[in-house]
Amino acid sequence: MTAVLDFAEVTIRRGQATLLDRVSWRVGESDRWVILGPNGAGKTTLLQVASAQIHPTSGVAGILDEVLGTVDVFELRPRIGLTSAALAERIPRGERVHDVVVSASYGVVGRWREAYDELDHERALQLLTEVGAAHLADRTFGTLSEGERKRVQIARALMADPELLLLDEPAAGLDLGGREDLVSTLSVLAADPASPATVLVSHHVEEIPPGFTHALLLRRGQVVAAGPVAEVITEANLAATFGMPLVLRHEGGRWNARRRTRHLSG
Repeated sequence: MTAVLDFAEVTIRRGQATLLDRVSWRVGESDRWVILGPNGAGKTTLLQVASAQIHPTSGVAGILDEVLGTVDVFELRPRIGLTSAALAERIPRGERVHDVVVSASYGVVGRWREAYDELDHERALQLLTEVGAAHLADRTFGTLSEGERKRVQIARALMADPELLLLDEPAAGLDLGGREDLVSTLSVLAADPASPATVLVSHHVEEIPPGFTHALLLRRGQVVAAGPVAEVITEANLAATFGMPLVLRHEGGRWNARRRTRHLSG
């Protein structure tokens, strides 16, 4: 299987802090990965490497058959679809939703004087339809709910037909209904063989969409476990990752975890 990401002993240091510690990881072109871990585990840092935003301090980061440090990242980044809180903050609140999506064709945030052909506009509408947001096309981005914004950002990330889709905590800030809508949308994308290899960062097993194939667990910048999701998402692995005993349930294709409590006898 062709790898879209192939990391070998990737380490990121900032001053005296080690954010990632010798992470080796391989993502195939048809894989759907979820990265889980507590705050400060290195999840977003790993995604920054995968999106060619930062270079490893040491180790080798292979992305789409290129190696960071030997390739022009400005040619590599357009091949990667990315959603993140930082990117969302750059989207003008007065921008029409259709334009938020179509402008990704040029890799820009905010319409200016660039021209788009009919195929661009048709693809933008098709993607908004696929994520359940076609009815929002003429709204402005600033009038959307947080859940609606997340769906629009996913459509935007797919606009340039990326070879790799990276989703950094897309469910953050959503209420229960918004989270469930998003999980359903991501599950549909995961089931589509035409969708690119996908990596989703989250804190919660409840946010793993049905159809995701692999999981990577991080703690303090190190890999606790990585591999097929059913083998990795276990009580023992999650307890080691989050530093507490957990009860794990899997039902209807969804996961649920809670702290294991001790019953005190009187």
